[in-house]
Amino acid sequence: MGNTSVSDSAPRPSQKPPPGMVIGPDGKPCKICTAFRNWKPKASTASMATLATATDFHSDRGPDSRLAHCPPDVEQLGRATWTFLHTTAAYYPDHPTSRQRANMLNLLHSLPVLYPCSHCASHLGETLKINPPDVSGRVVLSHWLCERHNEVNERLGKDKFDCAKTDERWKDGPPDSSCD
Repeated sequence: MGNTSVSDSAPRPSQKPPPGMVIGPDGKPCKICTAFRNWKPKASTASMATLATATDFHSDRGPDSRLAHCPPDVEQLGRATWTFLHTTAAYYPDHPTSRQRANMLNLLHSLPVLYPCSHCASHLGETLKINPPDVSGRVVLSHWLCERHNEVNERLGKDKFDCAKTDERWKDGPPDSSCD
């Protein structure tokens, strides 16, 4: 009567996911936790025609680029989140009120609860326990955030950012005025 076969979209327990594919807490591939370049979707003829049309429209896309109408992957979400957090820290007051400090703490502590990538959220939650955020002022908050970002960069094999340049990168722009 009913089909009890395992869905093709979820790896079987004995199968190892492809390199770069992150499995979510539900045991299925996690789209928001996996970089687009690691997805190997099964494309139907109709979706291939749509992709061809979209590719013609977006002919400047590289092989790992996502179409504009696709949901973000872990890399896009990460870049957007770091941009938001660093920019928010750059414009945080030098002498915040108790309400501003509480709001910043609420923002930071809500991320492990609400962040779409469960692996990233879990890691951030542990990081917040080990290194609680310093929200006493703009400079220390920016530095704290930069150090957390560098921890993630190191884990991902990326270059570290010079935390002495947070204002230049996230608030003032480079000294050559190229962003003015």
